Amino acid sequence: MTDTLPVPARLGRVSARLASLTGWRRLAMAAALGGLATLALPPAYALPLLLVAFPGLIWLLGGAATGRRAFAIGWFFGFGHHLLGLYWVSAALFTDIERFWWALPLSAAGLPILMAMFTGGAAWLFHALRARGLGAGLAGPLLFAACWALFEWLRGHVFTGFPWNLLGYGWVGVPPVLQSVSLVGIYGLTLLTVLVASLPAALPDPGIRPRRAGTALAAGLALFAALAGWGAWRLATASDETVPGVRLRLVQAAIDQRLKWAPGEREKNVQLHLDLSATPSAEPVTHVIWPETAVPFFLDGDARVRQVLGSVVPSGGLLITGAPRSAVDAEGERRYYNSLVALDGSGAVAGSFDKFHLVPFGEYMPLRRWLPVGAIAGNGAEFSPGPGPTTLRLNGIPPVSPLICYEGIFPGAVTDPHNRPQWLLNLTNDAWYGRTAGPHQHFAINQVRAVEEGLPLVRVANTGISGLVDAYGRVTKSLGLGERGIIDTTLPKAPPGTTLYGRVGDMIFGLMLLGCFLGAMLSRYHR
Repeated sequence: MTDTLPVPARLGRVSARLASLTGWRRLAMAAALGGLATLALPPAYALPLLLVAFPGLIWLLGGAATGRRAFAIGWFFGFGHHLLGLYWVSAALFTDIERFWWALPLSAAGLPILMAMFTGGAAWLFHALRARGLGAGLAGPLLFAACWALFEWLRGHVFTGFPWNLLGYGWVGVPPVLQSVSLVGIYGLTLLTVLVASLPAALPDPGIRPRRAGTALAAGLALFAALAGWGAWRLATASDETVPGVRLRLVQAAIDQRLKWAPGEREKNVQLHLDLSATPSAEPVTHVIWPETAVPFFLDGDARVRQVLGSVVPSGGLLITGAPRSAVDAEGERRYYNSLVALDGSGAVAGSFDKFHLVPFGEYMPLRRWLPVGAIAGNGAEFSPGPGPTTLRLNGIPPVSPLICYEGIFPGAVTDPHNRPQWLLNLTNDAWYGRTAGPHQHFAINQVRAVEEGLPLVRVANTGISGLVDAYGRVTKSLGLGERGIIDTTLPKAPPGTTLYGRVGDMIFGLMLLGCFLGAMLSRYHR
């Protein structure tokens, strides 16, 4: 017999069943829902699944009698979410598994365990505020979204931050909606996404008229339709102008990470870059760009290598490459840096930049007192941080903000606010992670930085994924994961002015967050 119950009643059965779960069944369901939410992110982009994952989480929290149980539910949701979303991190250890086998369980489970603390905190705060009468009725999804977004912001800032896989990145596959990050940033888009995804949780609430709950859900979907309309207009009016006299050559050598630093392979790897750079071109190239640590030698003390590299520099142009750098500080201690170096045709250094946001455990060991091993990416050595976002002014190209590897994942921290650049340049090496979801996620995150700042972005990777992204997040040229080759391209001209997000950063998100909490608070007095 067909179930003829209306949708709210059927959802009421589901919500009651989830709220009644106890013990391991409740925690297992939370983890499963967290994993389901991960599929909304790159490279799957299954955003509609959030309409299942977040109402399910809210209904589970409805059965939590204490804040401790609410935290456990949120923690298991976060663990499932990050376990699936960050599985690829462990792939880096297999480049030298004999040395780093001990770290495999730490990377596979340790990072999700830590990240899940933030989702646990969001669930605990939501439960605590609801216990005090906040978030009644339709304000419940509002309160939940605010708690979630607040702890996502904290995840991006506490202990150097790791804002990977924010749920707003699921909109990279929908360019018109993605344009909204130029106004509210990725945290603001994440807040709106979680809010709308949480609205179905109110449909079976006996204290809310079904029509009213349905109207709220329709209004939420209409909001994203409006954002898409505005974004479509923004894209339709976008200029396709390019910088005159600039033609870039991006080199992706696709070198296996196990061979990249091998003593007998370093010269071969450099020669491969040289050969690709010397490939004949249909139009004159002005600047050649190589990826992160493409040159595995200290260029500052090796004039011979610099002269060899200068042989592929176009007349009047530059070679921009990643390379390690060493220097002695004021205390006489030698420091090492993960750097970008620009060389002219004579091999002279025309400019340099030192990476400022280093990867914990990869480029430095934050727990060195207890872990007597060197950093993974530094082959045992540790890097020192540079001074911060910098605008480089180099011959023949507009001012540029260099970003090395995962420096591009930090919203609002990719440009010098006092010396605005005209484009972003990200040098990276995703060969560490093989053919996993990680490189696709990394590329998508960089696309969002371009839209937030309203600046074109050039990305050059050892492998996965090199390409050109315009100021609206559109990929105009790319080389896929594992492909060896070059991209010859013009450089898009930055649109005039600065985006709202580029001017005020996360201030709009902060106001949105405050508004959500105030709305939840007012619901208490309205009731």
